[in-house]
Amino acid sequence: MKKTANRSRSNQKAASRGFFCWALLGLSLGWATVSYARDIDQDEALYLVEQGVVKPLQEFLDDALERFPGRFLEAELEWDDGRYVYELEIVTNAHRVLELEYDAVTGKLLDIDEED
Repeated sequence: MKKTANRSRSNQKAASRGFFCWALLGLSLGWATVSYARDIDQDEALYLVEQGVVKPLQEFLDDALERFPGRFLEAELEWDDGRYVYELEIVTNAHRVLELEYDAVTGKLLDIDEED
């Protein structure tokens, strides 16, 4: 019984070491990159616009609705991957729900995703 318990602990240690080695390899190769976005509240967003750090939301709404005529649903300002990003959600006249991501500093359209 004691030999089985020791063998089991030995196997667990070996498995842990193996996982640790794979995790280190993965990090060194860039497999596991942690990315998280921080939502900006309305007071901070107003401050950033007033200070000229980010462009006003209205500029992005106008651009989004010019590209995809329809209705505006919601917007968020986030700090994501080292930059401020506006995420706008619109429903087009063709009833497609789109999420557009803009760089809030430069105004560049970064991504368009269609929601299901």
